[in-house]
Amino acid sequence: MRASVLLKSSLLTSLFVISSCATTKYSEDISKNNYSNLQAGKVYVVTMKDGSKKQKMLFRNTDAENLIGTAGKKDSTEVIIPKSNVAAVKDRSKARVTAGATVIGAAGVAAIVISSLRAD
Repeated sequence: MRASVLLKSSLLTSLFVISSCATTKYSEDISKNNYSNLQAGKVYVVTMKDGSKKQKMLFRNTDAENLIGTAGKKDSTEVIIPKSNVAAVKDRSKARVTAGATVIGAAGVAAIVISSLRAD
């Protein structure tokens, strides 16, 4: 029984570790930030440092001071976001994985609690 609880706990922990990789945060010092992990053609949600509304963008490329993309796959409106105002960038496909992992994690916790209650 103890091995079963250990297995369930390790599965739950690994799901949370996987889901924690969905957001890349950036520091105040722009020169330390590496935007090379952003991939052209992917949709990202950009959180601003000044607290303004999050922006969704289909990433295209970067220049020295800006992130450049479009408003979406069907909307070709150009979006330019200053790197100095970027707090975090979230990959939308990984955000879906995070939501799924959260649901699975909650179910795992419930299973552990129920199995431990039945063991007593």
